[in-house]
Order: sequence, then structure tokens, then C-alpha cells
Amino acid sequence: MSKISQPLLYCLSFLLLGNTLLAQSSFSKKVLEQSQLDFVNLGFGMFIHYGMPTFMEQDWSDPNAALELFKSPRLNADQWAKAAKSANMSYGCLTTKHHSGFPIWNTKTTDYNVMNTPLHRDVVKEFTDAFRKNGLRVMLYYSILDMHQGIRPHTITKAHIQLIKDQLTELLTQYGEIDALVIDGWDAPWSRISYDDVPFDDIYYLVKSLQPKCLLMDLNSAKYPGDALFYTDIKSYEQGAGQFISKEHNKLPAMACLPLQQNWFWKTSFPNTPVKNVNELVEKFVIPYNNAYCNFMLNVAPNSDGLMDQNALDALKTIGTLYKNKPNYSSLPSYQAPIVDHNMAKQVPSYSSWSEDMNIMDFANDDNFGSAWVSNPAVKGEVWYELDFERSKAFNSVVITEGKDNPSQYHLSYLT
Repeated sequence: MSKISQPLLYCLSFLLLGNTLLAQSSFSKKVLEQSQLDFVNLGFGMFIHYGMPTFMEQDWSDPNAALELFKSPRLNADQWAKAAKSANMSYGCLTTKHHSGFPIWNTKTTDYNVMNTPLHRDVVKEFTDAFRKNGLRVMLYYSILDMHQGIRPHTITKAHIQLIKDQLTELLTQYGEIDALVIDGWDAPWSRISYDDVPFDDIYYLVKSLQPKCLLMDLNSAKYPGDALFYTDIKSYEQGAGQFISKEHNKLPAMACLPLQQNWFWKTSFPNTPVKNVNELVEKFVIPYNNAYCNFMLNVAPNSDGLMDQNALDALKTIGTLYKNKPNYSSLPSYQAPIVDHNMAKQVPSYSSWSEDMNIMDFANDDNFGSAWVSNPAVKGEVWYELDFERSKAFNSVVITEGKDNPSQYHLSYLT
């Protein structure tokens, strides 16, 4: 049993973490903080959505699409890199595998990959080589959700988890230094693959063991509060999904992303459809976000030939005349290191003093940060909340997110 009490009205969500709360056990906190600072100071980069959806007019392609569809005879990653440089970008980030489960690198984990298509080229290698040749940093995107392999809610097996680890190991051992790994399709309301289904700490520490300087960014801002790094090294905001950073109040190392075109992956309409207003992109997003410790990632989708459309190239050149100065922070505001370990409090039996209306005790540990337990204002004595683990469990950290700012102190009690 673990019990917290407080003498005032409050509402809260609750996490209880075992093992190592801070992401510092297998690598240096100093290395992590320097990597976060370096990422923020990169300022502006190119997101590149390219894969099977490029050939299917949809952002989510058929997970069993014929390999014969994938052919880009003029594929030129050097063109992508030069386009990024023309916009004064500092790096590129490529979708190595999107939700449908089609890898665009030379993987040994599945035959359903780019090497068995008419293209028969390792796109990840060509991307990393081209961007480095042009003096740009390299990041990779990877989706945990994999419809081709059946890595989806309620179907995940140990073999699936091993496949994820094997694929990430390939990406982090065969393509040189990777500054960041952007993870998607994991613990999102729409993917419904939790950090228990695919253990976050296992994946996180695997990444750090392979490349200690590599940041892991999970696109999970829709779920977790914005005042801490929950299960990510960088707070990530997908603007197109309605996730907006506070330019006035953010103090965390952050990333925001948005497509230059109408969608993430290329569509046949793109060459003749106006792209987003570049002045607005720079003045409303890139510069003010940089001023709020936030790196901005602009997606530019290559077409089915493997090239970027002329209207996108023209827009990037114009952006380069508007965006001149990258951030140059010497340090970042102090913040707690990322929370990365399993939440032991999730959905265990809970009890409390009198609740306010429907906001009962179960809302505190339901893994939904849009809800919270609320104490009834009629309670005059001690306000308390309790978790019953039925048997002893070791933990080293309690994380409480407050729905209101009025608590002045907490008292933690537990049975040993």
C-alpha cells in the first residue's frame, strides 16, 4: 500500500515508477543534456516522408501493397540534401518505416522491404550519405505500429518486440552516427500500443546502449502533460495533429513539425497545388519556436520519381532568404531528466477520501492525463489518496501531475 495525503483540495494524476526514474543509469546525464542542447541549437531541419504511401495517394498505404509498386528511377537523395541546405536547414530526418510496415533500408528482418522492389536500393544509406556529404546532420523516423507484421493493439508477441529491437539495432549500427530517432505509433490514442505492450524502458536503453548520444523522441505529446519529459528526450509536437507548444511558457527541449505540402506523403496533386505560405511558416513557427527552445522540422515529400517537386524547391529557397540565424543557447533551463520507466501505479486498486462528483479516485491512475481525481471541497480534515499493490513492490519515485496549483505539500506513507 502507498498513501499520499494533503490538507487541501486538489486534483491529480499519479505515476509510481520502479527501477530508474531518471534516464541516467546506463549513460551520462551530461551526454544527454549536451545532446538536447545541440538538438535545440540545430534550429531547423527537413522531415522527409518517403515510402510505400508515396505510390498510393494515401498517408497510410496498404500494408500488403505489391512490392512492384515501389519504383523511383530518378531517386536522388543529394537533391533532397541540397534543397535542405538552400533553406538554411541543419539536418534531415527520413521515415525509415511508416505504419504500414515497409522498411526502406536493407533489412534482414523481413523480405517485405525496399531491396526486393524494382528500386532495389538502400534508401536510408543513400539519405545518410547524401546529407552528411552536404554537411547536414542525420536523424531517422521509425514507427512501432506495423500493420504488415501485425504489430498492433492486442496482438503483440515477444517475437514482435524482438523484431522491433532487431530493426532498431540495424538502423543504429549500419548507418553511422544518428543524432535522433523519432518514434511514432506508440502509446498514442490512435495507435493504442502502450508502453507496457512494447516496453518503453527496454527500447530506450537499447537505443542508448547502441548510440549514447542518440536522442529518442516519441511523438506522444497528445497524451502527456507539457511540463515534463514523459517517455521522451525531446518534447515533440505534431502541429498537424493539433499539438501546439506554448511559445511563452515552454522551458523544455522541444520539437515541432508540420508539412510544407498538404499531407505528409506525396500526392499527384502536389506539383500544381500551392504549398504553405513560407513567410508565415518562418515568422509564425520557425523563429518564435526557436526562441522557445523548440527545433522546427518541416516536412517536404519527394515525389514518385524520388525527387522533390519544383514548387517545393522554390519555397525552400525563399525560406533560406528569411531564416538566417539558428539558435545559439549556451545552456537550457533546468528540468528533470526524462521519465522512462514502467508506471507501476497504472490501473491498480485505488482508494481516497471523498471525491468531487464523478471525478473519483480511479481517474488518478487510469493512464489518461486528461482526467484526474478531484477531492471534494467539503472535506475538512485530511485529504488522502491510496494505492493498494496487495504485495510489496520496490519503487524509487513518485510523479504527481496536478490539475490545480493549490497543494502546498504532500505526505507520502507506505507499508514495509
